[in-house]
Amino acid sequence: MAAAEESNGSIHRASSPSSSTPEEEREKREMERQSRNEEEEEEVEEGEIVEEEDEGDESGSGNLLRSPATPLIPHPLENSWTLWFASPAAKNKQAAWESSLRLIYTFSTVQEFWSLYNNIHPPSKLAPGADLYCFKHKIEPKWEDPICANGGKWSVNCTRGKADTLWLYTLLAMIGEQFDYGDEICGAVVNVRGKQEKIGLWTKTATNEAAQTSIGRQWKELLDYNETIGFIFHDEAKRLERSAKNRHTNSD
Repeated sequence: MAAAEESNGSIHRASSPSSSTPEEEREKREMERQSRNEEEEEEVEEGEIVEEEDEGDESGSGNLLRSPATPLIPHPLENSWTLWFASPAAKNKQAAWESSLRLIYTFSTVQEFWSLYNNIHPPSKLAPGADLYCFKHKIEPKWEDPICANGGKWSVNCTRGKADTLWLYTLLAMIGEQFDYGDEICGAVVNVRGKQEKIGLWTKTATNEAAQTSIGRQWKELLDYNETIGFIFHDEAKRLERSAKNRHTNSD
């Protein structure tokens, strides 16, 4: 009568040695090996790293098999962009404004942008007095920069803590080249203050009325912003400061 023996946690039926030929013994061992493999596969949980025997390794040591990682393909932007930050703490020390301005990072791909954006605070989490800039690479966010010197700025205002979405949409519109006059765009800034936040879109040729009108209209549409927005020349902002008047407006 056949005897029952336990092997590796499974019950297998073993025939009497006197009734088995060498070929039957080999076939039986092969069936047992396959049965053990099937049982081990059933016990593997989803996501577990499976250790398999290397048939050419008599020591029985296994190899860790992993699915090859799919490399990320970078998606380059048409322009490289630099993020700048002006700390309110530095401003409070009565130092020159330029000394408070810090270059954070320059990115040139979609992946780099999201990696950066997801690891910095949105405007609503910044301290009052902070300024966050995103400008085309090699353009500094200053009136004195040669590319900005003859330009101007469109502005939108919102209450404190409400600029996060508008700021993100502005960044995506710029780096995604959504403006018909994209070459006129220098960059954007969000100014965080005690009771409000202001986003400014800087352009390089204030006297190009067709370009400024187009940029203002498209920006307002992209933001789905319903209030009136205004455009001020940098030269007048420097001379007149808060008394500078809007040269262009868009209330549509």
